[in-house]
Amino acid sequence: MRRVGVFLLALLFVAAGVSIAQAKPSSCEECHKKVTPGAVKDFNRGKMSKYLTCKSCHGSAHNSASDAAKAELPTISTCKKCHSTQVKQYMSGKHALGLLPITAFPGFAHKQPKAFIAGQKGCNGCHNLGITDEHVRDKTEFRKYYKYGMDCQNCHTRHAFSKKEALQPEACNSCHTGFDHAQWEFWFHSKHGAAYVTDRKAHRGPTCQDCHMPNGNHKVMTAWGFLALRLPESDKEWLGYRVTILKALGVLDANGKPTKRLELVKAANLARLDKKSFDEERARMLANCEKCHSATFAKENLKNADLMIKAADKLFAEAIETVAGLYRDGIIKKKTNQATWPYPDLLNFYEVDTHIEEILYEMFMDHRMKTFQAAFHINPDYTTWYGYAKLKKDLVEIKELAAQMRKEAGK
Repeated sequence: MRRVGVFLLALLFVAAGVSIAQAKPSSCEECHKKVTPGAVKDFNRGKMSKYLTCKSCHGSAHNSASDAAKAELPTISTCKKCHSTQVKQYMSGKHALGLLPITAFPGFAHKQPKAFIAGQKGCNGCHNLGITDEHVRDKTEFRKYYKYGMDCQNCHTRHAFSKKEALQPEACNSCHTGFDHAQWEFWFHSKHGAAYVTDRKAHRGPTCQDCHMPNGNHKVMTAWGFLALRLPESDKEWLGYRVTILKALGVLDANGKPTKRLELVKAANLARLDKKSFDEERARMLANCEKCHSATFAKENLKNADLMIKAADKLFAEAIETVAGLYRDGIIKKKTNQATWPYPDLLNFYEVDTHIEEILYEMFMDHRMKTFQAAFHINPDYTTWYGYAKLKKDLVEIKELAAQMRKEAGK
């Protein structure tokens, strides 16, 4: 059976236009055993070494130490030659849009050290995946940040490109951890995580891949999106909170009308802006949950996680309007892009001028995120003490600071 499997895999490579006749140790390896021995070892550890050579991915222009700069860096187009189905799935999901938030909001990116963005020591260390020229209009701006595209290699790390590695939850934790997206911590400390790590062989609990990449589907998407915002909304009370948040994101103006930034949010797929896309992703997740749980149990858990977003949005919207009042009254000086838009710009992140805006930023990117993300990952401790309780504390501080700032300003 193993021989049959290898034969069928070889046929796939031939169909994709890859010559398996080249699958022999190349002259590149003789040199790189001395220069980058780990890369050679990893490559020969993986299955692709049986069918590809270094030139299959790096081209043939580089032949000596003097022309090393001519070696091509593989992109998702390279992988597509053999893995067209997976690439198509991947490009339809949110991972493929990882770089767009960096290029879409250059007001923040331009203020960071070059090493932080272009050198990938900050945001771009994770937000460097998947995107191609076709996604963006401003090619110059795009290439400034997209120097080393990674895509598939972020999970199937080079040069082994191991499927086994990418199937492990640890493959996700280098990006999905910490401040604004601590999914690794939520999952690992949940009952799902405990059930898995205490008996990996039995695979009793679901991994990241089981829930977000069912049956190996590379389209990674969630119903709510990163910002946990959706339109339309039948709950009028909740819609009011959401409109306030969208104003602070610069997606709606002070009168509630869409701005140009809405197009950026659409392009990066950061929110769900039609009912159909939300319902499709929710149905997919429910079907996943029902592999282990009853439909009633699954629906109730997801509904309660939804309601934690509403609870968080209520607190967050009040905090936004409190700070917006300081903008309207001239107590906090408006930025250039806020001349006709008297709201704090959440997408400046920590590049703000006052302590009260710093608290609002943490409320948005840390405590609101943990409130709802932990709820969906079935981790009540993080939802409470690192999320919702912190939001309450933030709102108290913002109200006290606003009152103090008004008193000092004589307003």
